[in-house]
Amino acid sequence: MEKYKNKNKKNAAPIGQPQEVVRARIPQGKEVLGIIEQRVGASRMVIKCLDGKERNCRVPGRFKRSLWLREGDVVIVEPWEYDDTKGDVIFKYYPAQVEWLKRKGCFREVADF
Repeated sequence: MEKYKNKNKKNAAPIGQPQEVVRARIPQGKEVLGIIEQRVGASRMVIKCLDGKERNCRVPGRFKRSLWLREGDVVIVEPWEYDDTKGDVIFKYYPAQVEWLKRKGCFREVADF
């Protein structure tokens, strides 16, 4: 039996991510793609970014409750202006979105992970 968000099963959709994605958000401006390597604690983590740098990133307060992250997740990182070794995590890709990015060839680096 599938689990539903609410008890009214007539209008409810199953919990989980969509299986097929039409498109996904692409980094804009200074934003970079990254892969979470290690959770450090206190909403901080070490992320290997696709620009070749390793950053100590945090989840901003406005995303703390809605953005649940694990090691190996693909995320968008916004580097800090005054310290390039740190940044903020602003978006998390679901597995279906990562597959879409690989198929489109937008980010060939993601295919390695």
